[in-house]
Amino acid sequence: MSVYLDYNASAPIDSRVLDYMVEIYKGTLGNADSRTHDFGETSRQVVEKARNEVANLLSIKKDEVFFTSGATESNNIVLLGLKEYTELTGKKHIITSSIEHKAILETTKHLQQLGFKVDYVAPERDGRVLPEKVFNLLRKDTLLVSIMHVNNETGAIQPVQEIGNYLFDKDVFFHVDATQSFGKLVDELRVLKYDMLSMSAHKLGGPQGIGALILKKKRYKLPPVKNIMYGGPQEHGVRPGTTPVALVAGLGKACELAVSEYKENAEKCCAIRNCLLQMLKESGTSYQINGNLQYCVPNTLNICFDGISSEALMLATKQYCSISNGSACNSHSYSPSYVLTAMGLPEEQIESSIRVSWGALTDIQLVQIEFGRLLEYVKGMQ
Repeated sequence: MSVYLDYNASAPIDSRVLDYMVEIYKGTLGNADSRTHDFGETSRQVVEKARNEVANLLSIKKDEVFFTSGATESNNIVLLGLKEYTELTGKKHIITSSIEHKAILETTKHLQQLGFKVDYVAPERDGRVLPEKVFNLLRKDTLLVSIMHVNNETGAIQPVQEIGNYLFDKDVFFHVDATQSFGKLVDELRVLKYDMLSMSAHKLGGPQGIGALILKKKRYKLPPVKNIMYGGPQEHGVRPGTTPVALVAGLGKACELAVSEYKENAEKCCAIRNCLLQMLKESGTSYQINGNLQYCVPNTLNICFDGISSEALMLATKQYCSISNGSACNSHSYSPSYVLTAMGLPEEQIESSIRVSWGALTDIQLVQIEFGRLLEYVKGMQ
């Protein structure tokens, strides 16, 4: 029986979340913006309850939470929604990193075509961006700094706390893509200083197709982000369109569960990581870990098996383990990982690297069996 080890692409939906969503689908009929009857009011209450759950997880105010289809849309709203503000201020300089998700990198590439100046900070060999490199790029016309909290390929935790503290009293917006840390690094997110934050529900046991954009108030004002689509006043005009009540409810339920279980979940993920590392150590294979485990989340390993093509390995062992060799948004591309390339790793090391990611619901005994079979295959090929 194959074990699913691609949680960073999409985590399985928690059965408690699904049960709650089915309940909402069956019993909540109205449009949350219909104000003339009780069905609409009931839907609105479900949505606002979920908004409260998201806010509670982050220790923020509920009116700072705006529902979107996920982090990709949230990232686009942040970057494209500031264009009107740039016309008023003349600020057209953005700082980000070269290991961001494509939702950031492709959007900044588009903005460059519109006359924006973008600096891409390369990470160090351990996969982390040095805060000083970000600070040294700040200019008078810097509009925004956008840095992810956790890299989806390596699990490397970026120094967003140091960056946020430094930028807090500066006239520069700070955006954090928290897709891989939301619901996991809860304590860190609650004290983090930022202006905008993106997340997706399906990374923490919620449904696909729903997420949120957090717009933090400063001096009682939201960041001047404007809608990038048109069609209605939903989400206070930031994101038009009929609110998907059951999906929003699923996000809220996932947040509620994360608040009560994130510490226990982290312990379970650590136990699986320790198991995997011990198996690697005892496997007799030639391997290396990409990145510094001291600065990585406990549910991700990026492993290079020396001399073994990652593409060939994934195909040959897919009956044992569902793994990947990079971001799902690049899964149809056979080009080397841009994240590992940005880290300065040799091409042969990149081409031999896989990403393994798991969650608290992952069966550790099944991991031992099926990942063990993968290791036996690697040993036989080296």
